[in-house]
Amino acid sequence: MNLGKQFKEGVITNNPVLVQLLGMCSTLAITTNIPNGLGMGVSVLIILTASNVAISAIRKIVPNKIRIAMYIVVIAGFVTCVDLLLQAFVPSIAASLGVFIPLIVVNCIILGRAESFASKNSILASAWDGICQGIGYTLVLLAMCAVRELFGAGTLAGIQVLPKSYQPAGVLTLPVGGFLVLGCLIAAMQWALSKSKKKEESK
Repeated sequence: MNLGKQFKEGVITNNPVLVQLLGMCSTLAITTNIPNGLGMGVSVLIILTASNVAISAIRKIVPNKIRIAMYIVVIAGFVTCVDLLLQAFVPSIAASLGVFIPLIVVNCIILGRAESFASKNSILASAWDGICQGIGYTLVLLAMCAVRELFGAGTLAGIQVLPKSYQPAGVLTLPVGGFLVLGCLIAAMQWALSKSKKKEESK
């Protein structure tokens, strides 16, 4: 269990969105304002961490033939809990995210980490992996939300930031705006990773 390495992988070198290119549907759909991004990011972080812990705990007693079905059942249980909590305590976020909270059940990030990591590692390592991957996912959502909301509406978290004379780039609040912003972030990440790799090879 290497805490530093796992954190670096989750946030940078193996970021679930910018490197693994997982969870694209929700990433593009809900990143129009910061509350949405924060709500989805925290939800995924909680579900991912809890699912990793549960799956790691039962990994030795689940028959190999039904492991994927078991993972989905575990994930669905945690998604239901988070969905009900959102509806009870932050109904505005729950209404804004809509169907994308229940769809976390089939989010490739959750199932991918269950299969590739939690099913092969200890409970503590799996919990830390879930936290790191969740943080990496949340940071990307917040970055996209900040860019799209700031330049698409002139606000941040609903607060007017840019002068009222600013003409919003409305295209950023549309689906195509999500593709443009995400594409730029992926390109920047790949450039940074490539530069880092070349620097290490030259030493």
